[in-house]
Amino acid sequence: MKYCSNYRMNVILAAFLLAIPATSAQSQGTQQQPTQPAPAQAPSQKPSSPQAAPLTLDSAPPPVSAEEDAAIKAFRESMKEKDATNMEKLGEAFVQKYPESRYRVEVYSMLVRGYYSSGQVDKMEAAGDKELALQPNDPQTLALVGSTLARAMNASTPDPQKRLAKSEQYCQKALDLLPTQVKPENMSDEVFLNAKNETAAIAHSGLGLVAFRRGKYTDAIPHLEQSVKLDSQPDPVDYYLLGISNEKASHFDDAVAAFAKCAAIPGGLQTTCTQDIEAAKKLAVTQLSAPK
Repeated sequence: MKYCSNYRMNVILAAFLLAIPATSAQSQGTQQQPTQPAPAQAPSQKPSSPQAAPLTLDSAPPPVSAEEDAAIKAFRESMKEKDATNMEKLGEAFVQKYPESRYRVEVYSMLVRGYYSSGQVDKMEAAGDKELALQPNDPQTLALVGSTLARAMNASTPDPQKRLAKSEQYCQKALDLLPTQVKPENMSDEVFLNAKNETAAIAHSGLGLVAFRRGKYTDAIPHLEQSVKLDSQPDPVDYYLLGISNEKASHFDDAVAAFAKCAAIPGGLQTTCTQDIEAAKKLAVTQLSAPK
C-alpha cells in the first residue's frame, strides 16, 4: 500500500520550494553583518487555538557563519535537484553539526518528505516530531506524518491504538490549521490553493484510515469522500477503502461506485477492485441496503 500519490508530494514540494528564494536572498553577504544573530527559535507551547501562519516556512535570519551559509545552500540545492539520497545525507549532517541552527526547522521539514519518499517511516516520524517541537503549526508535516503512521501498520506494529491516536491527533490538527494559513508573497494563488487542497486530502485520508482500522466504517466514509474530492489525482487506496467502508455500512451502490473508480486507475489495486465491484453488486441484490 503506497502512502500517498506522487502528485500530492510534487504539489507539496513545489509549495515548499517556492518559499526558499526569500530566505536565500536574506542569507547573502552574511559575513559583513557585525551584529549578533537573533537567538534560535525555542520550542513553542501548544496554542489554545490555531494561529495564522504561512503554509510554508517563514524567512529565517542570516546564518551565524559562512560555513553554515554554504551548508544550507548545498542542502537547498539538493532539494531543487530532487536528489533524495544526497538531500538526506546533507540534511542529517547539517542538523548534527548545527543542532541549534535557525534553519533546523526547514531541514527537518524536508527530511520528513525525503524519508517519506524513501519509505523510512521511523526516520520520518522522528524528523517530523523534531520539527513540530519547534514549529507545531505546520499542517503539511502534521498531515504527512499523521496519515503515514496510519497506513504503515501491520500485525507486528507495537501499541497500534497509541499509533492510531497520534495519527488522528496530527491529521485533525492539520485540518484545523489549514483555514488559518497565510499565502506567502512569492507563491501564486493557484499553487497555494493546490497545496492546501492536497494537504487536506492527505489529512482526510489519514482520518478515514484511522476510523477504518478501528472498525468505524460510517465515520471513515465522509473523510475518504473528502480525500478523493480534494485530491486532483485521487489515490486508488482511498477509493478502495471507501468501497470497503461503504460495503461494511451496507451502502452497496456507493461501494460499487467507489470500487469502479479504484479499478479505473492503473496500478496494483485494479484487479482487486474489479473483483470487488462484482461482489458488491451481488450483495446489493441479496442484502438490504442501509439508509444513509
